[in-house]
Amino acid sequence: MKAIEVKNLSFKYRGADEWALKDINLEIGEGEFVLIVGPTGCGKSTLCRCLNGLIPHFYEGEYVGDVYVYGIRVRETPTHVLARYVGMVFQEPEDQLIMTNVEREVAFGPENLGLPREEVIRRIDWALEVLGIKHLRERAPYELSGGEQQKVAIASILAMKPKILILDEPTSSLDPSSAKEVLDLLTELREELKVTIVLVEHRLELIASRVDRVIVMDHGRVVDDGDPREVLIKDHVVKLGVGVPKVLRAYKRLWPGKALGRPPLTPGEFVRQVVNMYEEMRDKS
Repeated sequence: MKAIEVKNLSFKYRGADEWALKDINLEIGEGEFVLIVGPTGCGKSTLCRCLNGLIPHFYEGEYVGDVYVYGIRVRETPTHVLARYVGMVFQEPEDQLIMTNVEREVAFGPENLGLPREEVIRRIDWALEVLGIKHLRERAPYELSGGEQQKVAIASILAMKPKILILDEPTSSLDPSSAKEVLDLLTELREELKVTIVLVEHRLELIASRVDRVIVMDHGRVVDDGDPREVLIKDHVVKLGVGVPKVLRAYKRLWPGKALGRPPLTPGEFVRQVVNMYEEMRDKS
């Protein structure tokens, strides 16, 4: 089933000379974990805003084409309706957290959906449990670490129980340890809740092995789309400045022509391939 369908989408912000998006066509299936990469200014964030309705409902500009979420035409659907299907976590959690404590923050979305109080309380408890942050319930967001704030931001979106979760560089302001925690959490959410995840992320060392698919953007266009092992090893992707995992660079330099089999996405996988190759060579000698 299609969770997202983008048809001939182009968008130019009001007052801009250049199109931020140019003739985008793509489909994302229900339950897919999709990674979007590309150089700064290539249109990744703009595409995310189109998927959750911020464009065209809040950002003015020239909008061509269509986006559908579970068959619903985004340009004709109010954002409060779209929020039942799509939740978005922004780059800076401080931009998203507005309430005086964590519990109220997580309650904000369900309350605005008009849910009964009993259901709001159930969703708060559930979201805090899923994120492992029940102990932060009474804390003020400004008192929390960056990683904790991002977990609260994710919990506040999950409490609305969207079918699609969009995250625009959620680890950009986090230290490596906190970034790994957040990305581990997304992997768990995908496995446990079966949500569709669209992630813009630059820490590919941590996430490339976990996603189903990589979409590469450049100058407002989709220039590649497919299996991360096949996409991230391509010369034109590397030349864009995408932070391709070092293990792929090593694989390509040392064993051109896929002598080891499928390109590895983790150091452990690379080591196993090398060991297996040398064992096979030893057995043949």
